[in-house]
Amino acid sequence: MFSETAFQESPVAEAAFGRVLTAMVTPFDAAGKLDQPGAAELVRWLCRDGWNDGVVVNGTTGESFATSNWEKASMVHAASSVLQGTGKKVIAGVGSGDTAHSIALAQEAAAQYADGLLVVAPYYSRPSQAGLLRHFLAVADSTDLPVMLYDIPKRTGVAISPETLAAASRHPRIVAVKDAKGDLESTSKVIAETGLAYYSGDDALNLPLLSVGAAGFVSVVGHVAAHRLSALLAAYSEGRVKDALQIHRSLLPVYTGAFRAPAAASIKALLNRLGLPSGPVRLPLVDLTGPELALFLQDVETSGLSEVLLPAQVQ
Repeated sequence: MFSETAFQESPVAEAAFGRVLTAMVTPFDAAGKLDQPGAAELVRWLCRDGWNDGVVVNGTTGESFATSNWEKASMVHAASSVLQGTGKKVIAGVGSGDTAHSIALAQEAAAQYADGLLVVAPYYSRPSQAGLLRHFLAVADSTDLPVMLYDIPKRTGVAISPETLAAASRHPRIVAVKDAKGDLESTSKVIAETGLAYYSGDDALNLPLLSVGAAGFVSVVGHVAAHRLSALLAAYSEGRVKDALQIHRSLLPVYTGAFRAPAAASIKALLNRLGLPSGPVRLPLVDLTGPELALFLQDVETSGLSEVLLPAQVQ
């Protein structure tokens, strides 16, 4: 149960993984095979100065539901080979409907020098809250890496309750939450009660979540707008709320456009246009049609990101 004193004495959560992270696509070549050198190139581009503080690989936008264990390990290796020693973070998605599988993925991610783990609620089985907690604790116990839980009930079929999040926060390695629940009241309570660092996992709620104490973002549009998200964070942190609101409103078209189709397909279509490693999506996803891409490009331009429509220069 949540106590009144907890709200008065709530701990200040640290942004353990940085503040702006992009949930990165998994690049494939024209034949649909993993493009590991391309993944490293894309990480380098996303984490250039002024952009992301790190990347999340093997998440939903990374099509983790359609990649093998070997491909997942290769993605962690590609990202860590670029970012190791830079202070920027590689967070490995180890989500699964099976606890033993998630543990195996976590241990392999640690072997490939990941900096942290993203652990989504097990999907499809819709476990009880007791089952959720035991799953999270088992994965957290399996490595020495810090853990970010991922609460996205519209995909998993089960929400992580505030009480379960509070209980999980007592584990020394469970330090953060990627929040895509869309329940600001519940999120506010957990932030007030625990030391968990909250990251917005729903781009359209980036600013609202900052207002209730979020530490940063795990973003899809960070592929094309991480510099603007950094500016939004800076403005809000410095008390320039009107400036933050202006940036938020300007990004609404690209927020909408990125998710009009499955986000992996939208972002890959844009990256392909820019000449960056990306490639096709894998079934059951399908690539954007020409008209769908044209509409998304219009969203990008409406959000004031015209410079992104120019061919990319990889540093």
